[in-house]
Amino acid sequence: MATIMMVRHGQASFGSDNYDQLSPLGQRQADLMGEYFRDTGVVFDVAYSGQLSRQRETAQRVLASQPGVVDHKIDARFDEVRNDEQVDILLPLLTESEPRLAKLMESALQDSKHYQKIIEAVFTHWVTRTTPHPDIQSWEDYSTGVMSGIRDVMHEEGGGKTVGIFTSGGTIATATALVLGVSADLVYRFYEPVINCSVTQFFYSGDKISLSHFNDHSALRLLSAQLGERLVTYR
Repeated sequence: MATIMMVRHGQASFGSDNYDQLSPLGQRQADLMGEYFRDTGVVFDVAYSGQLSRQRETAQRVLASQPGVVDHKIDARFDEVRNDEQVDILLPLLTESEPRLAKLMESALQDSKHYQKIIEAVFTHWVTRTTPHPDIQSWEDYSTGVMSGIRDVMHEEGGGKTVGIFTSGGTIATATALVLGVSADLVYRFYEPVINCSVTQFFYSGDKISLSHFNDHSALRLLSAQLGERLVTYR
């Protein structure tokens, strides 16, 4: 039996000119998770991440606490859902029938709750479209890429390994839904609650893969209480 631990990146820089970088809190979360893995005996045989800066830095900060050097491989199939692309192209189509979305968008970049409502509407429309929009990546291409990435990790690393995949909420939600056989229209239910630096764990053997646990952030809750810090964040 081998293990894949999918770790969401630490808090990114919402509302800044460059979202794709860890905030100071995000860096703190990643550092503490690295120490937690070390202290609880989790040793990664190999690590993967998407190519986004927030994913790569989270991996680097976590792996810095490992007892030895861990090979870190970059795979674009573990990048996040292209939310900006979807909002730019699909939101204008949605606002024709749902004008409330246009009102929400006015404050979305300053209010993360409003932004999340925009993402929910756009993501759900994206995964349930009967005809993919020609100007954006389709749900079929994205979800197939995520699962093929996981399958390739399973085949390349083989049995008895502990593999870390440092990625984002949409990728974790997609992987979880596909492993469980959940229909596309329900994937967002796994997307919204994913906590920064939470751990979703899968067991695999040969070609079989199963979910062990989803969105575990108990370490951050415990550390929040012990250190008197607010370490549990969604965005």
